[in-house]
Amino acid sequence: MPDARLPTAIPRQPPPAATGDPAGFRLRRRGLWALGFRPFFLAAGLFAVVSMLLWLGLLYGWVGQPDYQAGSNWHAHEMLFGYTTAVIAGFLLTAARNWSGLPTAGGPLLAALVGLWLAARVAPWLSAPGWLVGLLDIAFFPALALSLWRPLWQGPNPANRLFLAVFAGCTLASLLASLAGMGLVDGLGAGLAARGQRLMLDLVVVVILLVGGRVMPFFTRAALPDAAPKTWHRIEALTFGAALALLVLHVAEPGGGRPGEWVGWLAGVAGMAAGALQLVRFAGWHDRRAWRRPMLAVLYLGFLWLALGLLLDGSAAFGLLPPSIAVHALTAGAIGVLTLGMMTRVTLGHTGRAMQASRLMLVAFVLVNLAALLRTAGVWALPELYLTWMVAAGLCWVGAFALFTGVCGPMLVAPRVDGKPG
Repeated sequence: MPDARLPTAIPRQPPPAATGDPAGFRLRRRGLWALGFRPFFLAAGLFAVVSMLLWLGLLYGWVGQPDYQAGSNWHAHEMLFGYTTAVIAGFLLTAARNWSGLPTAGGPLLAALVGLWLAARVAPWLSAPGWLVGLLDIAFFPALALSLWRPLWQGPNPANRLFLAVFAGCTLASLLASLAGMGLVDGLGAGLAARGQRLMLDLVVVVILLVGGRVMPFFTRAALPDAAPKTWHRIEALTFGAALALLVLHVAEPGGGRPGEWVGWLAGVAGMAAGALQLVRFAGWHDRRAWRRPMLAVLYLGFLWLALGLLLDGSAAFGLLPPSIAVHALTAGAIGVLTLGMMTRVTLGHTGRAMQASRLMLVAFVLVNLAALLRTAGVWALPELYLTWMVAAGLCWVGAFALFTGVCGPMLVAPRVDGKPG
């Protein structure tokens, strides 16, 4: 399991303005393309707002269906392969440089990666051929893996190579999810899309578990004097074993059902085991003082959503609740809360600012949790008000990420305030 250290800091360089070099002007102009978190987090924040507004418009018939991955299939696809993928790319393109001390994509190469991601998001609305949209979508993870190959493979921590295996899995998930839209299968499209989307969700859960085990003890110690978060290696191994078993079982038969109902039951056991083990991990990291530190508390909440989502996912396999409730606890809850908290943290830290959330970001943290609560507990408790809950949750989501974009967007575009590179 990778440790929580972030080695090999980037050496300090004089601010561009202090050098008297015209390159200082070029550095300012290239601020957005200096590191991966900048354009990808900005794109993720904007896309979270736009895609949710489009989804609400699709629900009410105010927006025409895209020609590719229509309806709820488009919504699920874009939340995973659009929004979540942008956050993962931005995080790893930045973190891999710290972990390895080796450079990651910047400038034109970074712009090309963002352009590829953006093309796959826009093409369905421009009536592009299905095969072209699918190829754009499928190509992103191999391109990201190629750009990160050296820092992940040649860096000092061999455990970072696991991310390359995750990229391979994400490529397979994108292929499965895209086959129907590309017109390459007949009659199996819905089932393959469901398998691809579920595989992608399970891979994202694995990434969150992997990154969480690395950074949460580190963040807790950094924020709280004398904090002593605990990590139990046996619990770590069991957690990843349960999560990987859940992934394999979902690929074998997503959602269970007949024939082969036993696969669904095993997935239910694996999901509940993974959720319970995540609660044990959380107990080891937990320090009650964290709840007075919003930048740490939001991540704590996100990992609680993850544990709850896995427990609900296991329960849904036994018919105890609708599967969509569990899925949205994992997506709107765990992914939404954790990515918003992590993007804010990385933006502040890597632009040279204090690790302190503004009042507007505190509102954003509340709104994203409220969105998840309305989409899960609200729909579960009063399903007859489904559309009401959907709109309320969607607007809370839009508000949270609009605030992130408004507060952090200028930071992502401008050079670091301390004059350091990046």
